[in-house]
Parts: sequence; C-alpha cells; structure tokens
Amino acid sequence: MSRPRLRCALYTRKSSDEGLDQAFNSLDAQREACVAYVASQSGEGWRALPDCYDDGGVSGGTMERPALQRLLQDIERGRIDVVVVYKIDRLTRALADFARMVEIFDRHDVSFVSVTQAFNTTSSMGRLTLNVLLSFAQFEREVTGERIRDKIAASKAKGMWMGGIPPLGYDPPVDSGRKLVINPEEAEIVRTIFSTYLDLGSVHALERWLDQRAIRSKPRLRRDRTPAGGQPFSRGALFHLLKNPIYLGLISHKGTLHEGLHAPIIAADLFEAVQVRLSSQRRRGKSRNKGSLAAPLTGRIFDATGAPMSPTFSIGRNGRRYRYYVTAALQQGKRKPSDDGVVRRVPAALIEAVVTARLRLISGVDPTQPLSVLQRVTVEPQALVLAIPVLLADAARATLVSGERIDDDQCDSGDLSLRIPFTLAPRSADPAIAAADRPGPRPDATLIRALRRAHSMLERDQHGQPTLTASPTSPHRRRLIRLAFLAPDIQAAILSGRQPRHLTLASLLAADIPIEWHALAKTFGVKPGTHDH
Repeated sequence: MSRPRLRCALYTRKSSDEGLDQAFNSLDAQREACVAYVASQSGEGWRALPDCYDDGGVSGGTMERPALQRLLQDIERGRIDVVVVYKIDRLTRALADFARMVEIFDRHDVSFVSVTQAFNTTSSMGRLTLNVLLSFAQFEREVTGERIRDKIAASKAKGMWMGGIPPLGYDPPVDSGRKLVINPEEAEIVRTIFSTYLDLGSVHALERWLDQRAIRSKPRLRRDRTPAGGQPFSRGALFHLLKNPIYLGLISHKGTLHEGLHAPIIAADLFEAVQVRLSSQRRRGKSRNKGSLAAPLTGRIFDATGAPMSPTFSIGRNGRRYRYYVTAALQQGKRKPSDDGVVRRVPAALIEAVVTARLRLISGVDPTQPLSVLQRVTVEPQALVLAIPVLLADAARATLVSGERIDDDQCDSGDLSLRIPFTLAPRSADPAIAAADRPGPRPDATLIRALRRAHSMLERDQHGQPTLTASPTSPHRRRLIRLAFLAPDIQAAILSGRQPRHLTLASLLAADIPIEWHALAKTFGVKPGTHDH
C-alpha cells in the first residue's frame, strides 16, 4: 500500500540583509538543511515543493513578511501539507503570532516541523515543547530590544546622533562618528526661515513666501537610490522645523534635551522668540476653535430646499466675530446667497435667540434646555418652521400670536410644524455684517398690538399711572401684561419702530424682565433718551 504524498513548504528567514548578496548566504544554508530533512522522509511520502518562501532582512517579531503571507495564503488554498523550517525562531519569535499560525495549521490539517529541533505540532507534547521554546525566543527578543533602547538612550545622553534622516541644515556624520556636520548652504536657509517667520508672524504666510522663492525641503536618496525630498514645505513640516531643538545644538530623547556633539545653527535668543510667537498663535487658535463650537442648532437647521446649514464665522473690520449658519453650497462658493430666493445664510445669534425664546413660551418645555425638544428648523424666506413633538401641540397653540400657525400634517419624523413669521434684513455692503439693521423705522405690528393689549388690561390710578387691579387669569395673559410695565424708552422705541432687531414679542415674553428701567434698557439694548416719545 503506497503512502500518501505530503507536500512540504520550506520557509527560511534572516533578520538583517547583511550578507544576502553572497553566492551562498544564510537563507541558502537553511533551505539546504530543510531539503535534506525532507529527502530523509521521502519514504513517508514527503516531497519538497519547488516554490521558495524566503524572507531576507525581515524581523521575526512581525507577521507582515511577504514570503510568510504567501505561505499562509497557500495553506488557506490547500496547497501545503507540512511546513518545514530550520529552527522554530525562523518562523516567528512572538508567542502570540505562533499561536495564530498553529490555529491556521490545525484548521487546514497542516503539520509544522523544525529540522534542528525535531518537533511536530500534531502531538500535544510537541506543541507544549514548542510553546516553551517560543517563550524563550520571545524573551530573548525583548531583552535584545531593551539592550538596544538602553544603548540609544545612553548615546543620546552623550549628545550623539543615533541615525535617521538628518534635518535640513545638517549632513550625516562622517566615517563612523556620531556627530552631525553643518551644511553651510542649508544652514543659511534654516536661519532665513526662522528670521522670516518672526517678520511675517504666520506659518501660513511663511509657507507662501518660501514657495514663491522656490525654497524646497532637504533632498535625499532612498535605500533604492531613488530621489526623495526637494518638495515645497508644508505647514506641518515648517511647524516641526521651527520647534526642533536640534538647531540649538541639542539632542532630544523622549522629551529630555541633552547637549549635542554638533554645533548649533540658530542663536538661543532667536529660537526663544520664535517659540514665544508659536505659543501665542496656538493659544489664539484654541480660543477661536472653542468659540466656533458654540452652535446649538448644528445638525438641526436646514434651508428651504432641505440642504443642511453648518456653523461658520467671519471677522469684521472692528475685530468682532460674526457667527452664521450657511449651506454647504454657499461655503464652497457655488451659489450666491440670494440668486434663487432661498435663504442660505442666517446670523446664528439671531436665529438661536428667536427659536429659543419661542420654545420657552410653550408649556412643558424645559426653559433651561428648550432646544432639547426641537428636531428640525427650516429657514424659509418669510418664516421659520420648527418641528415639535405632537404632545406639545396643544401647549403651542395656546401661545400662538399673530401670523403664527401650526400645520396639522405631521412631518416625516412624526412631529408637527410650528410656523413663525421671520424676515431677515438685506445683507450689508460689508459681508461680515450680514444682519445689519436697515436705517429708518421698522414698526413691528405684532409687537405694537401686543403692547396695546397689555395696556388695555390695566386700570389707571388718580395720577394716571397704570395699576393692576386683578391678576390675569391665564399664564399667557400674565406674561403679556408685563409689557405695560416696560421702561418708557423701550415702549417708545417699539411704537416708533426703532426697537433693536432682536426685540420681538417672543423674546420679550420669554425673558426675565428686570424691575429697574435702567436695567431694562441695558438688557434689551435700548439706550435711554435716544428715541422719540
């Protein structure tokens, strides 16, 4: 009876590429030993496959090896019965990696054999012995790594350059030394970059300045002798260069600076001035980012076409920041704000104040977090459409004012639509002030009507002063009657149509109105004595 034929894959590996160019190298020696072992087992039906699985110059601490990956793929395809290696650590030095490989071998009925150690993973004892050996192999690898790391740390503490690509301004050490050599031409470029940054005050401007003068990064050759570098500086590369302590003659290791053997290129006072400028710009950038995040309607506000509106801001001539919600099309410059009648840009503070004030009027809405009930805001040319839960419909109807209405048809989300009249003023000639008020009076009929109704609810004493004889019967009337006790300047501004744009009926009904008239004027942005009575 003939024995079954076993297809044997021979795997070899060498950690470094030293000596691989020789006619007979370590990989050849390993393969020859494996071929001899397979030949000795020919009586058992073993046959060596012609494919070579050789990894030269690759560490055994990783599975990302070309030949190993090809070996595992052939195992998955059912082309291999036995994997043969010279020693177990040629396959891997990591116990976890070996466990994964053994799992793959067992799943496809593949045996593993080490020529010099005579182990076979088909037996439990062989697997135990292999695990023990791999544990020692992994221990040896970790100890070797610790020795290398300690040697690098000790060398850098002495100011030595421990390899890698030298930065712009320096050439690699000569002979076997560990001291960087200054490149005079590149060193002058580095000094120019530092001094120019202080003059311009911006890395963005520095990037453009260098590009306009065709000043490029350090050219070099890769291992395969192909050119690299010599490209325009990116902002990230410039930030790294301006903060690199190597130009002070220092060597950095894990956050600790050591006096280097190489000579400095940049003077200490210039380097320190650059760091101060970089630090101040970083603080300003953080404060701007923090401020730009205050956009509670993000993800909830849309224009009339259904396009989402996202937060942005611009800086006016007076240095003041103006926040907006704009559509993506407008951000990308594809469409002007008013070329199709669709509102694609709204002042963020104004829209947030109107929506928040309106929701606070509805009973059952948390006054501290009114936007929590809001699903969607649609900005139409003449109105804001708020999607509110059906459960709040009755409470919303009880607070409706002139021009407002609730659509009974539910939205796709199952909510009802509360429509609020809302019209933006034309955009200013200064694009940073999109919500600028138009000159001249703009009477608010709804607000004037509400103010007159509030006064009609009052009695007058013998001096003609308003007095409250009985408490209003409903919450809405109790909120409304407070308008009659507003400061005269505010009431005069409302009646003459010269009230601030944000002063609406919704904002007044939702606000906590102060008792003192001076505080009232300050709260609502009306200057005393500036309006006709």
